[in-house]
Amino acid sequence: MTEAERHKLMLDLLRDRPFASVRDLQAVVDASPATIRRDIAKLHAAGAVRKVFGGIAAAEAGSLEGVTARPFTENQMLGVAAKKAIAREAAALVQDGDALIIHGGSTCYLFALLLANRNVRIYTNSMPLAATLWQNGTCHLTLAGGELYREPGIVHSPQAGPPDFYASKFFLGAQAIAPAGMQESHPLVVRETALLLDRADEVIVLADSRKFGMRARNPMMPLSRIGTLITDDSLTDANHKMLMDAGIRVIIARANPDFS
Repeated sequence: MTEAERHKLMLDLLRDRPFASVRDLQAVVDASPATIRRDIAKLHAAGAVRKVFGGIAAAEAGSLEGVTARPFTENQMLGVAAKKAIAREAAALVQDGDALIIHGGSTCYLFALLLANRNVRIYTNSMPLAATLWQNGTCHLTLAGGELYREPGIVHSPQAGPPDFYASKFFLGAQAIAPAGMQESHPLVVRETALLLDRADEVIVLADSRKFGMRARNPMMPLSRIGTLITDDSLTDANHKMLMDAGIRVIIARANPDFS
């Protein structure tokens, strides 16, 4: 198979999905991982795709992600350097003895890993987060009750009201941020957030700068409800001003350029 043929097959695969891992690509083009990574680099340089951690994403990812939310396992592989930097800044806001609510999402997941062995109490509805903290952590963990909804990876009970848990800080991610506020594609995430907002003294949003170019179907909360927002250093001046005008404390995390 020629290089041109491999590239065509790789681009064809992205027409049906917003992201493809190296393993996905290997199954399609029947080439070694080293060859596929070289192909990814060439396609990225040509602007045909975006090189991301673990594979490639569609060049117009913003428009695709504005339609539907990515599964947690795919979202974990995007913007890893920025998310790790945001997670470190978030961990610096936590003091020993704190009671925290941590929502689902890949950035919140990385943040929670930094707290696994801290003297903190964590309430979460995220099954991936809870499973990891159970296996690898010593922090006090309270898990939401209900059924597991696999796509967003959260536990939810339609009959349950707000949890009997109060926190100093509520950490959550965002799928999209616009002047009108935060937005999500999955209505269940919106309902769960509404139940938790009044259970914490401060709302802290962990959102990499890509989220400001996206749109989602369901409004979740206005910008005025956010106390602090942590993002990466690719945030535009216009979006920084939008947040400041809404009275939000903005923390800029410096991503390590060595991460891809």
